[in-house]
Amino acid sequence: MLARFVISRWQLSSVLFILLALLGITALSDIPKAVDPHFPIPAVNIIAIQPGADAQEMEETVAKPIEDVVQSLDDIAEVRSTSTDGGTVIRVEFSQWSGDVDGYFDDVVREVSAIRDQMPAELQKLEFRKIRTTEAAVMQVALVSETASWRRMEKYAEDMVDVFMRNPGVRESRIFGLPQPEVSVEVMPDRLSELRVPASAIADAVRQGGADLPGGAVQSGERRLNVEAGGAFRDLDAIRGLPLRASSGSLLTVGDVADVGWGAVEQLYRTRHNGQRAVFLNVTQKDAVDVTRLKKELDIVMDQQRLVLPPDIKLVMQFDQSRDVKRRLNELTRDFSIAIALVIFTLLPLGLRSSGIVMISIPLSLASGLLVLYAMGYNLSQLSIAGFIVSLGLLVDDSIVVTENIARHLRMGKTRAQAAIEASLEIRAAVIGSTAVLVLAFVPLLFLPSGAGSYTRSFFIAIIATVISSLVISLSLIPFLASRMLRRDENPEGNRALRWVNDKIQRFYRPFLHIALGAPVKTVALAMVLCLSAFALIPSLGFSLFPFADAPYFRVSVEAEQGSSLDRTDRIVAEVTKILETEPSIKVRAENIGNGNPQVFYNVGPKAERINYGEVLAVLDEWDTREGPEMIDRLRKQLDQIAGARVKIELFQNGTPVEAPIVIRVAGPELDKLKQLSGTIADVLRKTPGARDIVNPVETDKIDLDIGLNEKKAALLNIPSGEPRRAIRLAISGERAASFRDQEGDNYPVTVRFPFEDNLPISVLEKIYVATRTGDPVPLAQITDPKLTNVTPQIQRYQLQRTVLVTAQVDFGEIPSTVNDRAVEQLQGIKFPEGYEWSVGGEAEKIGETFGNFGPLILTAFMLMFAVLVAEFRRFRETIVVAGVVPLGTFGGILALFFTGNSLSVMALIGFIALIGIEIKNSILLVDFTAQLRDQGMELRDAIERAGEVRFLPVLLTSITAIGGLTPLALWGGALYAPLASIIIGGLISSTLLSRVVTPAMYLLVARRDEEKKNANSGGDAVTV
Repeated sequence: MLARFVISRWQLSSVLFILLALLGITALSDIPKAVDPHFPIPAVNIIAIQPGADAQEMEETVAKPIEDVVQSLDDIAEVRSTSTDGGTVIRVEFSQWSGDVDGYFDDVVREVSAIRDQMPAELQKLEFRKIRTTEAAVMQVALVSETASWRRMEKYAEDMVDVFMRNPGVRESRIFGLPQPEVSVEVMPDRLSELRVPASAIADAVRQGGADLPGGAVQSGERRLNVEAGGAFRDLDAIRGLPLRASSGSLLTVGDVADVGWGAVEQLYRTRHNGQRAVFLNVTQKDAVDVTRLKKELDIVMDQQRLVLPPDIKLVMQFDQSRDVKRRLNELTRDFSIAIALVIFTLLPLGLRSSGIVMISIPLSLASGLLVLYAMGYNLSQLSIAGFIVSLGLLVDDSIVVTENIARHLRMGKTRAQAAIEASLEIRAAVIGSTAVLVLAFVPLLFLPSGAGSYTRSFFIAIIATVISSLVISLSLIPFLASRMLRRDENPEGNRALRWVNDKIQRFYRPFLHIALGAPVKTVALAMVLCLSAFALIPSLGFSLFPFADAPYFRVSVEAEQGSSLDRTDRIVAEVTKILETEPSIKVRAENIGNGNPQVFYNVGPKAERINYGEVLAVLDEWDTREGPEMIDRLRKQLDQIAGARVKIELFQNGTPVEAPIVIRVAGPELDKLKQLSGTIADVLRKTPGARDIVNPVETDKIDLDIGLNEKKAALLNIPSGEPRRAIRLAISGERAASFRDQEGDNYPVTVRFPFEDNLPISVLEKIYVATRTGDPVPLAQITDPKLTNVTPQIQRYQLQRTVLVTAQVDFGEIPSTVNDRAVEQLQGIKFPEGYEWSVGGEAEKIGETFGNFGPLILTAFMLMFAVLVAEFRRFRETIVVAGVVPLGTFGGILALFFTGNSLSVMALIGFIALIGIEIKNSILLVDFTAQLRDQGMELRDAIERAGEVRFLPVLLTSITAIGGLTPLALWGGALYAPLASIIIGGLISSTLLSRVVTPAMYLLVARRDEEKKNANSGGDAVTV
C-alpha cells in the first residue's frame, strides 16, 4: 500500500517529493511562454504572380491546373482559390490535423512543380508557404523618416534584419513597404516617336549589353584562366553609351532616347507609422521559443542599432507580442492567486493543520502538471494556464477527502500512523474511482479533431496531468504529513468552524433529508422535472465557436472602389487614420496602402496585395471589456460616413480561423449569373437584423482598357506574335533587361520603362512602336482599337467550382448562429436556377463540424465513466444512482449560461463535460460510503442518513473549493473562459444542493427493491422504511 510505504520510508519519499518540486520550478522557468498554443496547421498556400494577366487568365492558366493536381492527393479537405489581376492564391487544406504536416507540404510542392512547364512562361513567382501559428510576428517595428532616401532606408533596414537573424530563436525577419531600388532606363516617348524607335529595341540593347554569360576558360602554361565577357553593369555611363540603331539606319545610344539613373520599382505598397513615412520590419519566432525571453534579447540589439541610426531616421516599436503575453500571464496569475486564497478560506472547517496539509498538495500537483506539459513539448499559454486554474479547484478534492477521513479516525481514538493508514485504505477505492471518472471525462477530448482540438489540447493535458498527480499525492504524501502533523488531542467534534458546520447539518440538513426519504418517488420525480425543464432554454442560447479575443489591437480594412488608384486608396486610409486619432486609447496606427499589415495574430494571415486595398493596425494600451465595445461602436459610426470605400473594423477571434461569422457561398459556371445571384444574397443579408459589413466581392465590375489587338493585321505587317503585348507591357509595367552591381557587390535590376505617371493617358499608345521581323517600326495604334470594358475584379473557386463568397460581420451582442439562421430562413424561399446552388460557410459550418466531432467523444467519455462506476460498484443499480446526479448539475449549468448571456460554444461544451466528471466524483463519495455502512450491518435507511451527514462536509468543501477556484475565471476570464467557469459554478451549486437529497432518495428506491427481492426469495418479511 502506497500510504504505508511512504510513512515507513519517509526519508526516501521526502527526497522524491523535493525533487518533484525542483523539477517543476525548472519547468516553469524553461517552458516556452506565448499568448496562444502553437500547433501545426495542415494547410498550404500557393501564391502565383504574373503581371499583366487578368483574373480570368489567372484562373484558367494557373488556378485550375493547380487545383486539378492537388485534388488527387490523400486527405484533402478542401481546395479554394482567389484569382485577381496579376495573381492568384490557392489554399489547400488537409483533413488530418494529426497528420504529417511537412509530408503534406512536400506532396503539394511535388505535384505542382511537376506541371510548372504547363503554366505560362511569364509567371514570375510561384511560392509555397506553410501555415504556422508561429507566423504571427513576435514584434513589428518601423523605421520612420520623412526625408531619408529609399536607398538609405534600405541599408539600415537590411542591417537590422541581419542583426535579428543572428538570434537563434528568430525564424524570419522581413521588410515591408520598401520600394525596391533599381536602375531605371526611362524612355522618352516623344523622342521614340520622333525617331520611330521601338521601346523593345532599347530593352534588347540593354539585355545584350548586360548579358552575364560565361566566356569559358583558356589554358596559359600550367594555369587555367576563366574568360569574362562583360556581365552585370557596374557604371551608369556604360548603359547610357550602349549603341542603339534606329530604323532609319542612324546610330544612336540609349542615352539619346532614355534617361538612365537610380530609381525605384513602382511602389504598389506604402507604409506609414502614425501618419509618417516609414518602413516596417517584422520578426517571427521558431517553434518552442519563449516569446518573452526572445523579446528581451531583441531589445538589446535594437538599443544598439538606435545608436548607429542617423538623426533623421527613428526606430519605433509598433507591435510587441510579449506585452500581450505578459499581460495575459499577469491576469491569469492574479486569478490564480485569488483562487488559491478562496480555496484556503474554504478549508477553514478542517482546521489550520489539516488545511496546511491540503494546501501542500497544490504546488506539488501543479509542478507535476507543468512538468508533463513541458515534457510533451507544449508551451505555457492562456489555455494551459486556464487548465491549471480549473484544476486548482479539483486537485484538492482528493486531499480534502483523505485528510478529513484521517482526522475523523483520529477523533475515534486511533494513533496517527494507524489513522493515516486505515483512513486512506478505507477511502482509497472511492478516491481512485472518483478521480478516474473525472480524468476519463477529459481523456476523449484529447482526440478532438480539427483546429478546435489542436487549440484546446494543452488545456486538457494541464487538467489531466494535474488531477492524476493530485491523486497520487493524496494517497501518499497526505497520509504521511497527516501522521506527523495532525493532533490526537483535538476536540472529538473538531474545531470551532467544523462544529459550527456540523451543527447546521444537524439542524437543517438532517430533517430535510428525513422528509425527502419519506417520499422518495416524489423527491426524485420533482427534481427530474425541474432539471429537464431547463433544456427548453437551449434553443434560445444560440451556438458559437470561439469568442473574439480580448486582444489590445484590431484591424481596420479599407476597400476602395474598383479601379481606384493607389493614391486614392492612400487618401482614404489617411482619412481612417484621422478618425482613429480621435480615440486617445489608440497609441499606434500602422498604415498599409496596397496591402494588408504583416501577420500579428496566430490564425489570421496577411491580405493579398491589391491597389484598392488598405489596412490600419490599431494598437491600444489595453483592451477594456466594457469600454472596448463602446469605442468600436463609436468608430464604426464615423467610419461608415467615409465615401467611396468599404471600411470595416475586424476584431481577432480565438480558435480556428473562419472567413467571417456569416458566409454564404453561391456556386455555378457562369460569372454573370453568379454576380446576379450573389447580389440577391447580399440584399438578403443587408435586410437581416444583426448583420453588418456585408461584402460581395463581385458586386462592382472593374473597368479595364482592352487594346483591341488586330492579330490578322499584325500578321500582314510581318509583326512577330507576342511583340505587341510585349511593347504594351514594357510601356506600362516596364521590362527587366539586365543587372547592375554596385561597389559593395549588391545586384539591382535594370528596368526599361516609360516614365511613371499617376494617370497614364490612353494617348501614350500612339507613341509606342512595334518592330517587324525586318526591324521596321510600326505604330501600335495602327494595329489596335482601344476600348473600355467591364470585367470581374476577382474569381473565387471552392472545391473545383466557381464560387462567390458573400460575407457579413455581426453586431456586438448578437450570436452568429442566430443571425445566420435568420438569413438562411429568407434564402430558403429563393429559387436558384439549375446548375447553381448556395451553401452556408463561415462560423455556422465550423460549428457543425466541431459540434459533430464532440458527439462521439462525449458518448465515449460517458461510457468510460460508466465503466469505472460498474467496475467499482459491480452492479448497474448503484451505477445508475451515481450517474443520476448528471441532470442535477446540467440544470444549473444551463441556467448559468442563460443568465450570463453566453451562447453554447466549444468552451461551454467543455464546461459541461468537466461538470459531469466533478458531479459523478462527488456522488461516488456518498454512494460508496453508504455501501460500506450497509456492509458493516447498518440498516438501509440509517446507513443512507448517516452517509449523507458524514459525507456532507467533504462534498461541500470540494464543491466550494472548485467554485472558489473558478470564480476569478467567471468574473475576469473574458469571453473565452467565463462560459466554462459559469457552467461549472452554476452546475456545482445546483448539484451540491439537490444531490444531497435526490441521490439518497434514488439510492433508497433502488436498494429497497433489492431488499424486497431478497426477502421475497428467502420468504422473509417485507422491509418497512
